Amino acid sequence: MNRFAALLDRLSYEPRRNAKLRLMADYFRHTPDPDRGWALAALTASLSFQHAKPGLIRGLIEARADPNLFYLSWDYVGDLSETVALMWPAPELPSPLRGGVGGGGQDEAASDGDEGEAPAHPQWGVRLSDPAHKADPPPSPALPQRKSDVSDLRSKEPISSKREIRGGESRPHVPTLTEVVEGLASTSKVDLPRLVAGWLDALDETGRWALLKLITSELRVGVSARLAKTAVASLGGVEADEIEHIWHSLEPPYEELFAWVEGRGPRPESRDAAPFRPPMLSHAVEEDDFGKLDAADFLAEWKWDGIRVQAVAGRRADGRHMRRIYSRTGEDISRAFPDLVEAIDFEGALDGELLILREGRVQTFNVLQQRLNRKAVTPKLLAEFPAHIRAYDFLAEGQEDLRALPFAERRTRLENFIAGLGNPRFDLSPLVPFATWGDLAAARADPASVGAGADADAIEGCMIKRADSAYVPGRPKGLWFKWKRDPYLVDAVLMYAARGSGRRSSFYSDYTFGVWRDGAGGDELVPVGKAYFGFTDEELGQIDRYVRNHTRNRFGPVRELDYGKERGLVLEVAFEGLQRSTRHKSGVAMRFPRIHRIRWDKPAGEADRIETLESILAKGERELHPLKSGSSDFGDVDAEL
Repeated sequence: MNRFAALLDRLSYEPRRNAKLRLMADYFRHTPDPDRGWALAALTASLSFQHAKPGLIRGLIEARADPNLFYLSWDYVGDLSETVALMWPAPELPSPLRGGVGGGGQDEAASDGDEGEAPAHPQWGVRLSDPAHKADPPPSPALPQRKSDVSDLRSKEPISSKREIRGGESRPHVPTLTEVVEGLASTSKVDLPRLVAGWLDALDETGRWALLKLITSELRVGVSARLAKTAVASLGGVEADEIEHIWHSLEPPYEELFAWVEGRGPRPESRDAAPFRPPMLSHAVEEDDFGKLDAADFLAEWKWDGIRVQAVAGRRADGRHMRRIYSRTGEDISRAFPDLVEAIDFEGALDGELLILREGRVQTFNVLQQRLNRKAVTPKLLAEFPAHIRAYDFLAEGQEDLRALPFAERRTRLENFIAGLGNPRFDLSPLVPFATWGDLAAARADPASVGAGADADAIEGCMIKRADSAYVPGRPKGLWFKWKRDPYLVDAVLMYAARGSGRRSSFYSDYTFGVWRDGAGGDELVPVGKAYFGFTDEELGQIDRYVRNHTRNRFGPVRELDYGKERGLVLEVAFEGLQRSTRHKSGVAMRFPRIHRIRWDKPAGEADRIETLESILAKGERELHPLKSGSSDFGDVDAEL
């Protein structure tokens, strides 16, 4: 565990991509199986534990430390793992000034507690009258040097089960990463607190921090799954894309993967008849990109407002037909869409957008939301919200892998395939005709005029793809671009602010904002959304100072600001859409809100009214069959390409 903790610590301080790669490659090269495999699983967010949750950590620290002190510290630090790692009281070890350890002249009975000695503190386990604890505390251990070499990672050798100290006493066993993962996965909910507490007692501050990060599944050390896989690939000169191709057929601790990369074993092959294939992603196009790109080299298609999926089917060795629907991240969501699974009567793999179609019309994302994250799918739900896939790309036909073909060729084969399928659950996302970037800009601004028709409101923008691009996993540069339609904008008044987490823990960076509406006593502000990104670091500092200087009330970690018709800070908020919500006082919920700019120049009384949002919402609700039931909030659904 010490090596893994040292790796996370170094990665968290290292801003350079290549230096992070060197750190991970060195760790993977010098750490044996299965520890390195579990580390790779942690870095790629491939670990989850049923009973190990943040609530467990809070309960443990509340039992060991003053709860009020903990919550005050957590509010200040902003990170649960770091707060608990620093606050966790080290187990009391025999003092060299007391008998039984250093032979200090007292007999062993005296070390058991004399009659006149103060009792141990019930929370910290420290005898307050002990001279050893009245003295100045020892200096904190020095932090490791933050440099680009990796020698200190190799110095973290595994520690034996018992660490000998003077007098023959021993400290708790420091667990290996494998022991931690297996313990978290197999220990019952009742026994887990005692196990985790024992580990926290055995580890130092950095080790505790790494352990708690593992439990909360929030490493946040600036390493993407792709970068971790690239580090593994570098061990044997393998291309990272090769690992991506087989990744979803592997399971932690990835011993087959490391054996192949290091030349000790064959390439792992998927035995799944309907495997997930890592998706190709796009970059947002910037205005100056158009001057560097030749429109003749690209094709364009609509970007639909659904969720990206793969429809995959194949035959097992025993002849059984396997059919699956995967999300963009590789999650098997087939059980939530039995109507689509039943319609897959082909062998191959389609990349497309999951939508709801009624009488040939694409419904809004609000309608699609009714089919997402459902544990049970009723016949009524299937009838009222029929699922549909609009195909973008063709990844495999039968046993033939098409991903290496140019997009233009895959597109032609996709058109022929969909035409021959004749299945109403599948259709083709049409290409957008254009000769110049100006033509495409006009089509993006008015999709209905170039063939989108009644479905124009369900279009988010357009995708721009090089005609000669292969289907490459990840987000390669220069091949695919997304050009989203301009977001909705609304001017809202900042009402509440809370501290952020991580590096923003010292700043008020989470903002709740509202718009005006008619109230019993006149105009009043009602909250309509919350955002915590969209601004620069400089703007963050400006808003933070404003919050501190204009606080009216405090509710725990939240500050209520001073606002009114004549006072208050106006924020221009961008968002992708709205839906009705019973959880919000305003009755509406924003989709993907972010701060677009700060309106220092605008009086709070001139901010928008709830009627503005209602008009936007009404436009999106003009469906053939408007929703009659309540709707849930947007949650964490990721509909980005």
